Amino acid sequence: MIKPFSIAVLILVEAVSITTLATVNLDHDWPAWRGPTGNGLAAANQSPPVRWSETENVLWKTAIPGRGHSSPTIVGERVYVATADLEKQTQSMLALDRRSGKEVWQAIVHQGQLSSGGHRNSSEASSTAASDGERLYINFLNAGAIHTTALDMNGKKIWQQKICDFVRHQGFGSSPFVYGSLVLVTGDHRGGGTIAALDRATGRVVWTQSRPKIPNYTSPAVIRADGREQMVLAGCNLISSFDPQTGKKLWEIDGSTEECVISMVTDGERVFASGGYPRNHTVAVLADGSGKIAWQNGSRIYVPSPIVKDGYLYGIMDAGFAVCWKADTGQEMWKIRLGGDFFASPAMAGNRIYASNVSGKTFVFDATPEAFKSVAENQLGDEAFASPAICGGRLYLRVAKKGDTREEFLYCIGDATR
Repeated sequence: MIKPFSIAVLILVEAVSITTLATVNLDHDWPAWRGPTGNGLAAANQSPPVRWSETENVLWKTAIPGRGHSSPTIVGERVYVATADLEKQTQSMLALDRRSGKEVWQAIVHQGQLSSGGHRNSSEASSTAASDGERLYINFLNAGAIHTTALDMNGKKIWQQKICDFVRHQGFGSSPFVYGSLVLVTGDHRGGGTIAALDRATGRVVWTQSRPKIPNYTSPAVIRADGREQMVLAGCNLISSFDPQTGKKLWEIDGSTEECVISMVTDGERVFASGGYPRNHTVAVLADGSGKIAWQNGSRIYVPSPIVKDGYLYGIMDAGFAVCWKADTGQEMWKIRLGGDFFASPAMAGNRIYASNVSGKTFVFDATPEAFKSVAENQLGDEAFASPAICGGRLYLRVAKKGDTREEFLYCIGDATR
């Protein structure tokens, strides 16, 4: 039986992440990719600033060595990010003090044999760490294979497990997902991918599932739909559901596209997937195993993961449009151009969505089905691939500044008067 959270039990209509978290405070932390429930929604009563600049509402700013698209993971009094330094040939985890942004430790996970090639916008540290409060879990592509590594909260390596060999196409960026006593990992690629569940404490492989020989980039997501927990994946021309505890395939249909990047979300009855190669496709599928498609369209939400809130699906298209659909029917409620290209996934606090484009501009808008309402547009740096994190009334943004040399920074945005 899966134990409940030791600090708090998280139960939402849209999604349920049932995980044993030793010291994670779900109202205060952002413990994994896409937040406490893996769907981009911040905890209740979060009110980060809506306006900021280099001189306004910046509590701290810290230079991040190397390069990475890893989003920040925030647990307790520390902030964790993955980074890679091609010159030093290192892939590392960095821990920063949550209050000041000062570096606490840096742990080298891999030394040498960093992969190269792929898409020009890829990085060698694109996976976001997950934490159960006792350990950090991070994925890296190194020496032609995917490895998952567990570190303790002081950066000491506990275990490292090779998941599978990896044939590089665009790159690798799948993030781990903590579920009960397991860490769930995916590694789709042209050579034939693998889904694996590892024991959190030891790294022992508990179960695996083989995947088609197709490149794909999605991270696993565990949702509650049709009255049960399901691990869902899009891509490889499939939409798939597995029992996250045993790896048993619950259902699978032909659909979506070959290559997807988004993490799937649910409204409790339907699961939502989207992709962008070789065709643009957004689809809602009933999660009961019937294989029925509720609705679909040709919108390109390839990289930024969508958000479900109160019966509506909100998406940020790669080409810079924000859109709202009715979750059950797919009726378009509104669609508006924001501007720029988007690779980062949006985060939502209350009824406000925070979405950063590639040029480093973050759009803040009220997301209600009645209408789109712009709240603010804020510029930091020149480039942003990492998705924002929202917790403790603060917003964390990883951006880069271009010049003679490219530099990355992590910003903590908050109200200094609080």
